[in-house]
Amino acid sequence: MNVSGHNPVRTAPGRLNMIRRAADCAWVTFGWALLALTGPAFGADTGSGNGSGNGYTLQLRDQHGAPLSDVVVEVVAPVYPGSVQQVAVMDQVAKQFQPKLLTIMQGQAVSFPNSDDIRHHVYSFSDTKRFELKLYAGTPIQPIRFEQPGVVVLGCNIHDSMVGYIYVSKSKDVLISDQLGAVKIPAYAEQVAIWHAQQTQEIDTRRIVTVTQLQQSGSVIVETQTPAPRNTFSEMFKEHHGH
Repeated sequence: MNVSGHNPVRTAPGRLNMIRRAADCAWVTFGWALLALTGPAFGADTGSGNGSGNGYTLQLRDQHGAPLSDVVVEVVAPVYPGSVQQVAVMDQVAKQFQPKLLTIMQGQAVSFPNSDDIRHHVYSFSDTKRFELKLYAGTPIQPIRFEQPGVVVLGCNIHDSMVGYIYVSKSKDVLISDQLGAVKIPAYAEQVAIWHAQQTQEIDTRRIVTVTQLQQSGSVIVETQTPAPRNTFSEMFKEHHGH
């Protein structure tokens, strides 16, 4: 059962082949999300102080052509031992996670303060990290460390409308598209991984694509869907604990 409430959308092989031919693009999956590369909207910046020396601007859109914000674009790079990172913060304000999407590096710890004047019960049943912070106010003494890369979907046992996401990366270079659906990819990047919380594919999948493919093919289209109602904490608790 998917704790995020996402219902993956499957594409019939015949329709997929037709889309491939129509788009004239390369479709490659690497255990993460399925994306189409279409249209000219990716290239070296040309303004003063920009250009290939500083990177490239990439435009991300949904299947309807609208700019898509909150797309995570991670530069795929070798992992080197690094210094201890500071503790990241996932707050709870007005019965919402703040920020709704948090990106951290593998091995980094996250603090979960509760800034509301009511108590929350934060949990995740995601394979990347399963944990519970039982009903509490204030800030838990011990932050939670995320040892594995992947996606963690957060919920609250008390307020089912609270949904948050933690993207745990291997790379130090992780970008999030702005309201115009744009990100600037560093010039040295050779491959990037692309993920969105409302993608039609499984919540814990992403797409690996080379920057060369992006330059040749153009903008990235991410197919999204409206999330289905989430499973409640009690349902997931019964499933995982056999009650």
